[in-house]
Amino acid sequence: MLATVVIPAFNSEETIGKCLNSVLRQKEPGSFEVIVVDDGSTDKTAEIVKKFRKVRLIQQKNSGPATARNNGVKQARGDVIVFTDDDCIAEQGWLKEMLTPFKDKSVSGVQGAYASMQKEFMARFSQMEIEYRYEKMKKQKFIDFIGSYSAAYRKKDFLEVNGFDSRFKIASGEDPDFSFKLAEKGKKLVFNPKAVVFHKHPVSPAGYFRTKFFRAFWRVRLYKKHSEKAVKDSYTPQLMKARIVLIGLALLAGAGSLFSSFSFGLMLGLLSVAILSTAPFTVFAAKRNFALGFFSPLILLVRDFLFLAGLGTGIVKGVWLE
Repeated sequence: MLATVVIPAFNSEETIGKCLNSVLRQKEPGSFEVIVVDDGSTDKTAEIVKKFRKVRLIQQKNSGPATARNNGVKQARGDVIVFTDDDCIAEQGWLKEMLTPFKDKSVSGVQGAYASMQKEFMARFSQMEIEYRYEKMKKQKFIDFIGSYSAAYRKKDFLEVNGFDSRFKIASGEDPDFSFKLAEKGKKLVFNPKAVVFHKHPVSPAGYFRTKFFRAFWRVRLYKKHSEKAVKDSYTPQLMKARIVLIGLALLAGAGSLFSSFSFGLMLGLLSVAILSTAPFTVFAAKRNFALGFFSPLILLVRDFLFLAGLGTGIVKGVWLE
C-alpha cells in the first residue's frame, strides 16, 4: 500500500522542520511519500522544506488549509492519504498505526490522537479535555468526526466527495465537515488512539478561551451544512451541548429576574444543574490531577458560556450565510 503524507503549511518556519523530521523517520514497512503544500507563506517555510530531498514541495497563493490539502491530494501517488499539521510532531510508529486499520477494506477513514508534553496548567487542561473525548470515541465502533491533525483517508473516497470544502478559507471546521460528508454517505470511519502526534495547546487562559470562542464562531457554518450534528456527533460530549443550552436558558431567566423573583430562582436552578453536569469530567480529571479536577467546573462553565457567545456572534455576523 503506497501512502502519501500531505502537510499544509503557512508561515511555519519554526515548526515545519521538526514536523518533517518526525514524519520521515517513520518505519512503515511499505513505501510512502511526503508532500508539503506551502499556502503562500511569507517567511522561510519554503526554503526549509526544500532542504528535505525526500519531500515534494507544492506552492500556492494563500487560500487556506482546505485548498492546500486538496492540492496535495491532486499530486499524490498514494492509495491512502495521511494528513497532519505543520506544528505537529509524529510519534515513532504513527504512520504504521494510521495505516493499519485500512487492512479492513471497508474502512474509509482513520482518526489518530493528540498528545502533549506541556506542563502549563491550561495546556494540560486542554489535553485532558481531548483525552476525555477520546474515551467516548473508544467506545464507538465507527465515528463521524475526524480532525486533520492526524487523519487518513482512501484517496478514492476522498475524491468521491470532492475533498475539503475550499470555502473554508481558514482552519475553521473544514475537517469535521469533510468527515461528516463521508459518514453521511455510509463510509466507515474509525479511531485509532495509538496513532499519536504531539501538539502544543494554548498556555494562557486568554488563549484557551479565545480559541473556544472562535471555534464556536465558525461552528455556525458547520452546523448550517450538517444541522443534525448540532445535536450529536461522535466527538463532542452530550453534556457539553446540554450545558450550553442550560447556560442560555439561565441567561434568559436572569434577564427575567429583573421583573420576577421566580425567574431569579429559575436562573439559580438552571445554573446548579449546569454545575452538576460537569461532574463526570471533573472526576475524570481529578483522578489524573487534583488541581485540574478542582478547577474544572469553573473552567467548563466559562468555556461553555463563551462557546454560546461564539455561536451567537457567528449567527449575527452571518457566518452561516457564507
